[in-house]
Amino acid sequence: MNQTLTDRPALLRQRARALRTGPVDFLTAIAIDEVQERLVAVNRSFTKVAIIGGWMPGWAEAFPDATHVADTETLDLEVQSYDLVVHALCLHWAEDPVGQLVQARRALVPDGLLLVVAFGGRSLVELRAVLAEAEIALTGGLSPRVLPMAEIRDMGGLLQRAGLALPVADSLPLTVTYDTAFALMAELRGMGEGNALAARHKAPPPRALFAEAARRYAEAHTGSDGRISASFEMLFLTGWAPDESQPKPLRPGSAKMRLSQALGTTEKQISDMDTKPICDSAPRHSN
Repeated sequence: MNQTLTDRPALLRQRARALRTGPVDFLTAIAIDEVQERLVAVNRSFTKVAIIGGWMPGWAEAFPDATHVADTETLDLEVQSYDLVVHALCLHWAEDPVGQLVQARRALVPDGLLLVVAFGGRSLVELRAVLAEAEIALTGGLSPRVLPMAEIRDMGGLLQRAGLALPVADSLPLTVTYDTAFALMAELRGMGEGNALAARHKAPPPRALFAEAARRYAEAHTGSDGRISASFEMLFLTGWAPDESQPKPLRPGSAKMRLSQALGTTEKQISDMDTKPICDSAPRHSN
């Protein structure tokens, strides 16, 4: 039986509270800039765009003519209706990430582009560590507090499993500084990224937990400027809906020109080559 990852009602409450109190959107702004740069590099005009995400203000301004849909388990997208789909900083909350990508691929016309921006596994490594250390020290146990996020080495495989062609994955590491760990945690709440894990403990945590975590954070991660550092990682994934016009690898043995011809060199058989050792393996000494 599959265990539910996300407490969806709690996640929606956190997002709504962040919008009411004034969202913290600097990571969204960075993601939007990076997405737009990648679209410029593609050098293609996109006329039917869909944006998938739960955090819409910045995306709606950057792509005002796009269709914006929530990151629900079943995406509200028409089949083969878009030439660009952007999955915007919400894949880490998905119960079925591959299913999200499959639905996005089905929404694309042939040779349409899917661009995913997602938080990677290096995000918040410091906070994860100090929360775990503090909770073990105070209670002798451990409860889930920070969402697990994917590593880049796994993400290209997800694109292939979703049936996308020409997959590419790259990452953008970021370091952000804060006065204290409490300031970091306040900004996470402002991003709508508090603890909405279904397996989290519902009882209030020990009063001393976050104070002890903040102490450990400051002790281990304070820089010369007196501020703590926090790591974030954004992963960018691109894949195309399959189409006959796309380049395909040649079958082995189907080449029409030998490599030596392409390079303008003389081809030699192995038997014609000098097989003397390049160097003598015995140590040499000079007087």
